[in-house]
Amino acid sequence: MTEPSIREQVKAYYETKLRTHGPTPAGVDWKSRESQELRFAQFERLWQGGPEASILDYGCGYGALASFLRARGHRGAYVGFDLSEAMVGMARTQASRLPGCWFTSRRADVRRCDYAIASGLFNVKQDVNDAEWKPFVEETVRDLASLASRGFGFNALTVYSDEDRRRPDLYYADALYWFDYCKRTYGHAALLHDYPLWEFTVIARRHP
Repeated sequence: MTEPSIREQVKAYYETKLRTHGPTPAGVDWKSRESQELRFAQFERLWQGGPEASILDYGCGYGALASFLRARGHRGAYVGFDLSEAMVGMARTQASRLPGCWFTSRRADVRRCDYAIASGLFNVKQDVNDAEWKPFVEETVRDLASLASRGFGFNALTVYSDEDRRRPDLYYADALYWFDYCKRTYGHAALLHDYPLWEFTVIARRHP
């Protein structure tokens, strides 16, 4: 399957979730707001102590990160990008009272920010096999990194999950591979694998 085809499949999947569940964690395929925000909290190490930093939310869904950031005192520009026009429209509505937030479904219009993050983007592969999904993840991580001037982060389900509980439509990534990739490619990186979800987060900073 080609990368454009994968992206169209991903877009259709999440638009179905949004139609079914609306602007809620279930609308972006999360089980709860608590787990959604626990994932967001892992990324805060990137901009900790920098409330004016600009942040790109790559695969923003209905804009939940924007509300999370503003509730925690973040004041910098927020840019939300999602392939789905429906998601972006909902995000604009949800964030209409939040200052400094901007959304787009056009990759060409995405602004480079201090930091860029992707939360949950790589989990649901549906019927795409791992051999095709991994290059899609790699290309997306490269694109994410290209849009961040100071650092970026992403999360994924972990290959350390119990084998008998894994789902065939989900992608379980090798945390050590992705840490090594980011460390060798971008310099300063950290692997966060100690929070109580069957996943991991990688954060990377640009060399000074």
